[in-house]
Amino acid sequence: MGAGIELKNVTKSYRRGGETLTVLDRLDLSMESGRFYALMGPSGSGKSTLLNLIGALDEPDSGSVVVGGDDLTQLGSGELAHWRAANVGFVFQGFNLIPVLSALENVSLPLSLAPLSGPERKERAMYALELVGLADRAKHRPRQLSGGQEQRVAIARAVVTDPQLILADEPTGDLDRASAGQVLDLLQRLNKELKKTVLMVTHDPHAAERAERIVQLDKGRLSGVEERVPVGRKV
Repeated sequence: MGAGIELKNVTKSYRRGGETLTVLDRLDLSMESGRFYALMGPSGSGKSTLLNLIGALDEPDSGSVVVGGDDLTQLGSGELAHWRAANVGFVFQGFNLIPVLSALENVSLPLSLAPLSGPERKERAMYALELVGLADRAKHRPRQLSGGQEQRVAIARAVVTDPQLILADEPTGDLDRASAGQVLDLLQRLNKELKKTVLMVTHDPHAAERAERIVQLDKGRLSGVEERVPVGRKV
């Protein structure tokens, strides 16, 4: 799967009390495979909702969402779950690690349904931890790690199935500047070295500077796309 993304005339609304809130309003958006995109916009502009639609965590009210040639709006719930597990890695602001499991066990979780032996799962999870520079923390539980290390474990978990698309929702929002820089370095490396398509929601202009293209949303519509030379160390 190449992780090119095409949204056409996408609308998404939610009911809040007795009111209908339109979050995405007839949105058209194209994003190329193998690029690093930052999604920006005011609170409530639809950034996280857009990420959820692209990652098959939610469905639009109308319009089409095509990712890697697959029209997600034409898939059933079971097909969507299978597609999501095979093609997308998710990284969230809150890390979402299981406290009682080690880093290695947390990273192994997405492989639990894969046709792999226990040693094969461990080998792939260790490789993912090596990729993020935390092989020496494999036996540590989340409470024994710093916030930046927890997020790097979460990224290892996101890439352990070798997805083409990485979706990151405010991945540096709870981190100090140094830890945030390490996470952004890693996302750039996944994009450049492993050719992953990275789509990152952020409110932080310093984080957005790492992306090749910045997509601006406002009131559920596209307000601009800026192509730029990303900053950051060469990875």
